[in-house]
Amino acid sequence: MTDIPTQNWLIALLVTTGAGLATGFGSLLVFASKKPNARLLAFGLAFAGGAMVYVSLAEILNKSIASFTLAYGDKLGFTWGTLSFLAGVLLIVTIDRLVPNPHERLEVDDPYFRQHNRDYIKRVGLLTAIAITAHNFPEGLATFFATLGDPGVGMPLAFAIAIHNIPEGIAIAVPVYFATNNKVYAFIACLLSGLAEPVGAIIGYVLLRPFLSEAVFGAVFGVIAGVMVFLALDELLPAAKRYAKGHETVYGLVTGMGALAISLVLFKW
Repeated sequence: MTDIPTQNWLIALLVTTGAGLATGFGSLLVFASKKPNARLLAFGLAFAGGAMVYVSLAEILNKSIASFTLAYGDKLGFTWGTLSFLAGVLLIVTIDRLVPNPHERLEVDDPYFRQHNRDYIKRVGLLTAIAITAHNFPEGLATFFATLGDPGVGMPLAFAIAIHNIPEGIAIAVPVYFATNNKVYAFIACLLSGLAEPVGAIIGYVLLRPFLSEAVFGAVFGVIAGVMVFLALDELLPAAKRYAKGHETVYGLVTGMGALAISLVLFKW
C-alpha cells in the first residue's frame, strides 16, 4: 500500500481541487441572481446529503473494515473499522464545537443583511469564511483518500461534496459582496475557502505518507465515513429542510442515494 503511483495521487488531487472550487461557483450564483431558488437549493442539499450518507456507509466504511481485516483478521477488522467510524464522528463534532459552521440563511434579500452596517456585515463574512474553510480541510482529506483508494468511490463523493460546497460559496459571497460591493473580493474569498480542500489533502498525505499501510488506510477510511455521515446529517439535511416548501428534502435524499448507488454499480463494470 505504500507504493502508490504518482498518477494516482495526481488524479486524487485534481478531483479534490475540483470539488473545492465549486465554492467559487456558489459566489457566481449570488452575482447572477438577486435570490437563489430556495426549492432547488433544498433539493441539491438533500441530494448531496443522501449521496454522502450512501457512499460512506455502503463503500467507504466497508473499505475501512476490509483494510483492517487484511491487517488484523475478521473480528478485529470489523471492530477497528467501527471504532474508526465513531472516531470520525467525534472528530467532526469537536471541530464543529470549536468552530461552528454559520450558514443558517443564504438568501440575498435576508433582512439580516439589510439591518446591519457594512462593518458588521464584513465581520460576519470573515467569520463565515474562516468557519467554512476550517470545515473544508477534513472534506478535502476525505475526497483525496477516497479517490486515492478507489476512483470509483472518490469521484461520486467529490461530486456530492461539490454540490455541498455551492451553498457554502453563497454563504461566504453574500456578506462579503454586500459589505464591500466588490464581486472580485467575494469571488476570491470563496476560492480561498474552497482551496482549503486540496491544501488539507496535501497536508494530510504528506503527514501520513511515511506510515501508509493497510491499518492506516483502514483508519483513514473509517474516519472519512464518520465525518461524511455527520456532515450530511448535521448540515446538509437540516439546511435542505429549511429551504424546502414541499417534499424536496426527501426527494433529493432518495435521488442522491439512488444516483450514488447506480454510479457505483457502473464504476464496477
